[in-house]
Amino acid sequence: MSVDSFLDTNVLVYAVASDPAEARKRECALALIEIEDFAVSAQVLQEFYVTVTRKLQTPLSSVQAMEWLEQWEAFPCMSIDVGLVKIAAEISERYRISYWDGAVIAAAELAGAATVYSEDLNNGQRYGNVTVANPFRASGPDQDRD
Repeated sequence: MSVDSFLDTNVLVYAVASDPAEARKRECALALIEIEDFAVSAQVLQEFYVTVTRKLQTPLSSVQAMEWLEQWEAFPCMSIDVGLVKIAAEISERYRISYWDGAVIAAAELAGAATVYSEDLNNGQRYGNVTVANPFRASGPDQDRD
């Protein structure tokens, strides 16, 4: 399998967010989903479900969240197995990031993605064969630093 990019949980969450304060991020997330050849992982989908049903200001019902999960089924999804867990642990140690962020990077690498879209990792940071891009980052001379 080879895809162009990998979407982290926050991209999927912003795609369904109804908070008016997040409208720009929602538009950006929906645009990425529409134009990118992307993959996700079982971890990302698990985090998505928990976040949208329990942590949003206006949570989705479990039925609504399930409808979104059914839409994500159209895209490649990396499963979690012992191999991915071991690679994630190695990445976590090597780059001194959380295990969960290491698992996102590991899944992206296994999917053949060159880019991980996420606001949780350092924009522009390269982790092995994967580069992180924060799609929600404001552009302009004063916003070039993360």
